[in-house]
Amino acid sequence: MIKMIELPYPIDALEPYYNRETLDIHYNILYKGYVDNTNKTEEKLKQARETKNFENIKCLEKDLSFYGSGAILHELFFENMGPAVPSSPDINLMEQINKDFGSYEKFKQQFTESSKVVEASGWNLLVWVPNFKRLEILQCEKHQNLTLWGCKPLLVLDMWEHSYFLQYKTKRPEYIDAFWNIVNWNIVNKRFINK
Repeated sequence: MIKMIELPYPIDALEPYYNRETLDIHYNILYKGYVDNTNKTEEKLKQARETKNFENIKCLEKDLSFYGSGAILHELFFENMGPAVPSSPDINLMEQINKDFGSYEKFKQQFTESSKVVEASGWNLLVWVPNFKRLEILQCEKHQNLTLWGCKPLLVLDMWEHSYFLQYKTKRPEYIDAFWNIVNWNIVNKRFINK
């Protein structure tokens, strides 16, 4: 059984960039749903093993990938935001960003533009790819499609409409711009060090 992570800040702490109502629904209803459905799917898989009835195995494993990845990405998203966190990439991450993207400004522009064009339901991620020994920016459809095997998510931006529609309506670029004000680089730096 997986459990919901505790929000690392009060529900209204990301105002005005991410309002209380959006965060409340996003965390307490939508994220909770992914956690609950992951646990239900795990229970069904356990039952299939015990009864040796694998009739629905394809569907169950697809559900596990979808719901489980949704739970994990939401946890990363909530954790990589923070209220008035005066942080930036540390020297190690900044050196890697400069090496792989040319500069912090070029990285930020690519991440922003990539976020704007995520199709339908999906995510935008800064990831470390051990096999390439470099940072990459990836769009992820749903929660589990279009990834690179073995990559480690460092910075995660939820681009599903539920993550911004109540506050920003159809103004995706405004949501993305606001996100840069609440990135908790301390967490992103830590993820990079522990890659």
